[in-house]
Amino acid sequence: MRIGELATRAGATPRQVRFYETKGLITSTRESNNYRDYSETTLGRVQQIRELLKAGLSTEVIRAILPCIESSRDAIVFDGVTPETVTALEAERDRLTERIDVLTRNRDAVSAYLGKLRQRAHSA
Repeated sequence: MRIGELATRAGATPRQVRFYETKGLITSTRESNNYRDYSETTLGRVQQIRELLKAGLSTEVIRAILPCIESSRDAIVFDGVTPETVTALEAERDRLTERIDVLTRNRDAVSAYLGKLRQRAHSA
């Protein structure tokens, strides 16, 4: 599929798709007219990248972890991983856990509020 279709279906812009490609997060082939051509599997990858970016991860961290969350086609690279990289990933994991905890508390508070609203509506 061409970049415009991929962007539309993934909820991104063509500029974002090109950015993901320059960062090594996705790849494309070139047609004879030099247009980029993306596979159907790239759609899911772009959607995953967008979710990870929304969660606050950097493109560098995303590039490191994509093989862990994708299919077994992408080999996980272990060579050259520094202690600093491990520390950064641990900090990122801890930050996400903290964010999940906050979101869970907020969801539970909204659910409790909705429950009280429904209770009041039924008793009125």
